[in-house]
Amino acid sequence: MRAPRSVRSAEALGRVRLSHSFYMRDFLHSEIGNVHGIPNLPDDPELAIAAGSRLCEELLEPLQATFGRLSIRSAFRSGTLNAFGNAHFHNCASNQRNYARHIWDRRDASGMMGAMACIAIPWFADQVAAGMRWQAMAWWVHDHLPYSQMQFFPKLGAFNIGWQEQPRREIYSYASPRGYLTRPGMPNHAGDHQGLYPGFPALQAATR
Repeated sequence: MRAPRSVRSAEALGRVRLSHSFYMRDFLHSEIGNVHGIPNLPDDPELAIAAGSRLCEELLEPLQATFGRLSIRSAFRSGTLNAFGNAHFHNCASNQRNYARHIWDRRDASGMMGAMACIAIPWFADQVAAGMRWQAMAWWVHDHLPYSQMQFFPKLGAFNIGWQEQPRREIYSYASPRGYLTRPGMPNHAGDHQGLYPGFPALQAATR
């Protein structure tokens, strides 16, 4: 598939099914793009589709099967859009840092493929509003899913979750307490953490 340069080709890209529940179009919305008129479309659709499919199949589908509907807050970003967001302080990391993360259609410096999405889970947002700490979801994902990186945010219990060919297995938070919750080498990284997320549902198999 070529990079979309027309409405028809953009529509065709949007119709690509990444997994049982998700289509490429679900991940192309961008407030930055809407406000500033910057198209949010990949230069390498095949790589974006391949990476996005793994993100959906291995992380988003199991989360949705277990907790109910997910809300996609921010996901794929074109290199042009991400660079604009970084330059204008719109909470975008540099392109180099976002390759194989929010920029799905570029491999990282090690040549690894990856994709990331910022999601909110209404079930979890309700728990957070009732006093649950963000760490509960972080540890549940850590124990159950093959994530690479997660970053938690102060609003809606939202968090970035990323898949990569060579997973980093690290969790950081911008919500209090800010900093790394875990990463390889930290004493809390291994083992079973189920006592830290009491009342969470058991992992459900995603529909295929």
